[in-house]
Amino acid sequence: MKKVLVALVVVVAILAAAAGAAVAGAAWLGERKLARFVDVRVVPVAYAKDPAAAKLGKHLFESRGCAHCHGDDGRGISVTIPFAARPSATVEGIEVRAPNITRGPGGVVSDYNEGDWVRAIRHGVNPAGHALLFMPSDAYNRMHDGELAAVVAYVRSLPPVAGESATISLPLAFKVRYALGLERDASEKIDQRKPPPLPVAASPNAAFGAYLAPLCTTCHASVGPMERYDTLEKFATLVRTGRRPDGSEVAGAMPFLQLRNLDDVELAALYAHFRGGR
Repeated sequence: MKKVLVALVVVVAILAAAAGAAVAGAAWLGERKLARFVDVRVVPVAYAKDPAAAKLGKHLFESRGCAHCHGDDGRGISVTIPFAARPSATVEGIEVRAPNITRGPGGVVSDYNEGDWVRAIRHGVNPAGHALLFMPSDAYNRMHDGELAAVVAYVRSLPPVAGESATISLPLAFKVRYALGLERDASEKIDQRKPPPLPVAASPNAAFGAYLAPLCTTCHASVGPMERYDTLEKFATLVRTGRRPDGSEVAGAMPFLQLRNLDDVELAALYAHFRGGR
């Protein structure tokens, strides 16, 4: 009996060591994956220099989520990125400090050229060719050239402020999931072969709403049901206040501080799109 118990202990120890080695190996593969070179075809977008572009860029910066991570002044702030450590697990968070995107001390864009801005915003890849892990470029990939140029014009107009480069402390569970493809960076989600879309006229209709929809669908695989939002007013209240029609607050990582900056036409267009054109 004693020999059997010893044998069991040895087997358990071997299995535990093997499991630990497998996890460590997967984590190493996750780090290797993040360091990989991502080859994308970048078509530079010329800098826009007219005041109207910077004005539009300010609206886009404030309403499309840029300020949510980089701060109103572009210096970069700390945010929590949610992820599930395993299926059906409680959602955990990764603390991330977004980089300073001004020309001030610690900024990362001082040497950016026209192509580098496109590579980062539209493709989710930094100038060195590595994936920007938490840059939501899948939300911006279908942004047409005029809007992309406007965002860049506004960011380049920001006064230089001191900040830091990006800092990310990845938990072991995330590295393993990333290596296994259970977590993906934006460059993996984007169909990099697609050309930029043509401009879509801003109008309170479903067509313009479909153009804006990646703002929502990059996080929500689908949006619905919309039955409780049977009026535009209820939908607008949700987006601008973070509260449902019954008054309850929506918890989680929804960037309501930025979404509330969507204008009336944009909200009406999103509503028309998610209501199926109704």
